Order: sequence, then structure tokens, then C-alpha cells
Amino acid sequence: MEVSSLEISELALPGAFLLSPRAAQDEVVVRYETFRQDDVEDATGRPFAIRYSDLSAARRLVLRGIHGTAGESGRARLFHCVRGSSLHVVVDLRVGSPDYGRHEMVWLDHRDACGVFVSEGLGHAWLALEDDTVIACHSSLPDTPGTGYTVSALDPALALPWGLTGEPLMSDEDLAAPTAAEALAQGILPAYEDCLALHDRPGDEPTGT
Repeated sequence: MEVSSLEISELALPGAFLLSPRAAQDEVVVRYETFRQDDVEDATGRPFAIRYSDLSAARRLVLRGIHGTAGESGRARLFHCVRGSSLHVVVDLRVGSPDYGRHEMVWLDHRDACGVFVSEGLGHAWLALEDDTVIACHSSLPDTPGTGYTVSALDPALALPWGLTGEPLMSDEDLAAPTAAEALAQGILPAYEDCLALHDRPGDEPTGT
């Protein structure tokens, strides 16, 4: 597979990147190169090693998030849709960021194998567009209870363009999540400068290939 088969581009929201692989086909399979550590680190300008992964399976209209990480255990995350299709929204909820409150939306499915990279502190939410949709999340650190925050994906002030055609299916935690303004008042959102500092923390040096 060609070294240049994975294209990585920063979205209009700083700290969020789209990974777009190009298909390589032979007589029996179509292959996609979905991750190269060296390419991701070169494109993002910071170290990123996958140390934890999980899968979430959902039916149509399941809405998850907005979830983010904060504190010293804040994680950078890479999302792929490995089955079905989904809408993904990245929201800047880093206090003090010049882009606070802005969002970017990308559509992911298993057919083109694209992914979205989310830097520490940025919020992320997704909506399943089909039954049996499966989302893979790869993280720079394991999930640590108590280090994350949740903000309502239906916050009217954020006005995220979900284009819902029915009532979304949400967990109790997501249904009870505060708005961004309430989370800000509660002091649970991460500070912009603290999130940037996590890019170069000890132990995150790129390993190379």
C-alpha cells in the first residue's frame, strides 16, 4: 500500500482532523489504511499513540454525547464507523479557546473508512443513522472514571445540526447532561491552555516506525 494512501486534513475547527484513506483493491478484497502513527503525528503536530480502544454498537437514532475529557488524564481520540453510518460532531468547549462554542460535523460510514481525530478537551457526539451501527474509539490513554465531562447534545445554544427525523434514543446520563452554559458555571469544562499542555506531556513522545 502506498505511503500516501492516508490523507489527513485539519477541519475548520482547530484540533479536529479528518482521516481519509484511499482504497487499494486486488482480486478478492478492498483494503483501507485507516491509521499510521507517523502520518497522524506529522499532520497534527503532536504525539499520538493508541493505548486503549473500544466499540459501541447502536441502532438508528441513538445519540451519544457530547462527551469530552479533562484534567491530566485527558485523552486524544480517534473515531471510525466500522459498520453502518453516523454523524459526528466535534465541539470546542475548552474554556478560553478563541473557538469556544464552534463545531464541525462529519459523516462517517464503513464504506469509505474515514475517521475523525479529536484533540484533548474537545467535545464529541455522534448519531447513528442505521441499525447495527458500530463506532470504534481509539484513545491515547485508557478511560479513567471522573476525568470526563458531558454536555447536552441538544443544547439549543449550541444548535448542533443533527437533522433529526424522529426522537433520539439517549442514555440517562446524556439526557440529564447540563447545557454548555450550565457546565461552564459548574466549572466542569477544561481550560484551553491546560488542554494544549497535554500535547507534550511526558510519556507521549512519538515512537516512530
